[in-house]
Amino acid sequence: MVGEEAPGTARDVTPHRFSSFVAIDWSGAKGERHPGIALALCGAGSAAPGLVRPGHRWSRGEVLDWLERDLPENTLVGFDMSMAFAFDEHGGYFPGWANSPASARDLWALVETLSADEPHLAATKFADHLDIAPHFRRHGGREGAAFGGGRGRFRETEHGQARAGCRPYSNFNLVGAAQVGKGSLAGMRLLHRLQHRYAIWPFDPLPPRGSVLVEIYTTLAAIAAGRTASRSKIRDWSELDTALAALGSAPARGTGPLSDHAADALLAAAWLRAAAHDPDLWDPPLLTPDLARREGWTFGAR
Repeated sequence: MVGEEAPGTARDVTPHRFSSFVAIDWSGAKGERHPGIALALCGAGSAAPGLVRPGHRWSRGEVLDWLERDLPENTLVGFDMSMAFAFDEHGGYFPGWANSPASARDLWALVETLSADEPHLAATKFADHLDIAPHFRRHGGREGAAFGGGRGRFRETEHGQARAGCRPYSNFNLVGAAQVGKGSLAGMRLLHRLQHRYAIWPFDPLPPRGSVLVEIYTTLAAIAAGRTASRSKIRDWSELDTALAALGSAPARGTGPLSDHAADALLAAAWLRAAAHDPDLWDPPLLTPDLARREGWTFGAR
């Protein structure tokens, strides 16, 4: 574990704590390469964010390699995925199962163990495990008895997202356009590999230097830029530039097609730069050390 203090503890955030900001629009889709993955990078100051390898169709393995080899020093990296499942409201990730993990790091390790032979960081075998599957809503109308009905189980941070005006979905849902579970499972395999290389907040405290990985929700970035949750998706460069300006960023002035995935990443990178030095965002009132260890938190949620 990178951090030395109790999870959830934040140090003071100085104006020059981070020198770069990266936002990653992530995907759990089947296969190797995905149009739904986009990486955007900006430095300190107000210069417009730019896409990393524009036009490239990323694989999840390539994202992992880039983070291990090419990430600039002292970078804040935001992943649009959930880093853990709901725990506290039901007393466990998978209540009633004797082997249910006790912490997010244990969860990441279990996802990796059960899915280790799957390529491209997929985690189908984890979701199909006899004792785990009942907690997920899966394809083919297979809603497990423990899914909870409706929109499923939520973490405390997802209730915070809702308070901000978002409409979050349970990461136990693996079905439909709004599903976030597959990407989260693939992301947990990535986190398992990176946890000893970089601090991962709030499972680690915010260290005084070095790169830090956080969970983000791109809709929060859109709301901070003056948009609403229902209008969070941007597919037009002029709309993106208007949103960037609201975050103190120079315009991207792009031309040609703009996917919503690329726009999400570009806007979120600028938002991370604007938000990173707000100490309140590193110390949400409801984030206890135990909750940090088990459920994590979405940076920017309150």
